[in-house]
Amino acid sequence: MPMPIFMKVLLWSAYLLSLYFAIFWFLVLLDKEKKPKTRKLKNYPDVSIVVPAYNEEKNLAPTLNSLVNLDYPKNKLEIIVVNDGSTDNTKSVVRNFISKNKSSDIKLIDKQNEGKGAALNDGLRITKGEFFICLDADSVVARDSLKKILPHFTNDEIAVVLPLLKVSKPKNIWEKMQWLEYIVNMFYKKMMSSLNCVHVSPGPFSVYRKKILDRIGGFDEHNLTEDLEVTLRLQSNNYRIVQLLDAEVFTAAPKTFKELYKQRNRWFKGAVLNALKYRHMMFNKKYGDFGIIQMPTIIISGMLAIILFTSAVYYGLKPYVKAFYNSIFIDFDFYTLIRTFKTDFNLLDLNYMALIIAIVTLVISIYILRKSHTATNERIRKHGMMSLLAYLFFYFLVLGFVWIGILFDLAFRKKQKW
Repeated sequence: MPMPIFMKVLLWSAYLLSLYFAIFWFLVLLDKEKKPKTRKLKNYPDVSIVVPAYNEEKNLAPTLNSLVNLDYPKNKLEIIVVNDGSTDNTKSVVRNFISKNKSSDIKLIDKQNEGKGAALNDGLRITKGEFFICLDADSVVARDSLKKILPHFTNDEIAVVLPLLKVSKPKNIWEKMQWLEYIVNMFYKKMMSSLNCVHVSPGPFSVYRKKILDRIGGFDEHNLTEDLEVTLRLQSNNYRIVQLLDAEVFTAAPKTFKELYKQRNRWFKGAVLNALKYRHMMFNKKYGDFGIIQMPTIIISGMLAIILFTSAVYYGLKPYVKAFYNSIFIDFDFYTLIRTFKTDFNLLDLNYMALIIAIVTLVISIYILRKSHTATNERIRKHGMMSLLAYLFFYFLVLGFVWIGILFDLAFRKKQKW
């Protein structure tokens, strides 16, 4: 049974768009590939770090320990933990940590559960620092990260500087695929940064200029992805976001498919809803490359994932469905079917155009994969060849499945939980 014409159109659109984006970022890489300047901190401004925590008793101690051990003057650093209505021993863990680290300025805000955005705003309201940092309670900061980040606030237009985010100590195949994903994504964000196209400032150790964050009204307390929304709001006000590749922060990643699906469902759905909220920026020259390239990409990436996942499933299952259908006519006499089986393969039947596009896209992807690991001082096979192959040829199916779930959620207006 031939593929319907509209499916062919969608599939070819996906091929060409994938090739276009792969070549676009490849050219950006070639054009912008310069050795980054090493900047040193000349003075020590006051810095406030807010850690929102909900049922994080198992993760908080290492997180707070990494903060009190930062290579930064203690009298210039305040740490605020916001206990967002936890039902476990989060509050006790924080109080115990404060009692053991009296030389550090650590405060605890204990409040009813209102969500991460509200927790961040509660911390923001009482901070004293010139710079505001949010840190997820399951993340650990490298000792020298803050000193590497602050020198990059070189002018008043820079609102946020972002660290290099890595998956902490991946053990199973799910975590290892995400480890590779984070490395590649950080490298892409560095390229996006050169075009001022960064669209999200993630929770682990994004450093904001506090007066700008106050000016735009803080975080949206009712948003699925408050980190993405606040970045789009900053971009809509023509501020800049800078991505670094040398200031390391390590974060926990979902350990199972179920956890990964839940996380990415929220992330991707939040991206779509916020892109629609800020649709006035899309294809708008006023916002430069961000409006012309990045805003449409938020929506297009989801469409591509759905199309490629659907086509992969279609072509993957088609031979088996056809074999099952044919076996009906022989009353499922598989012995006869196997005995009379003949290969029906002809090189002329291959879709060479699609094959060429796939090969070019794969070659560029592998090149960027290698460059991303070089730029982040990592080995490409650090976690084994199996995880590398799974990332290259399987992980896109996983993300495509997530996007299919989002499509159904939006179609049936399923209420989203954080």
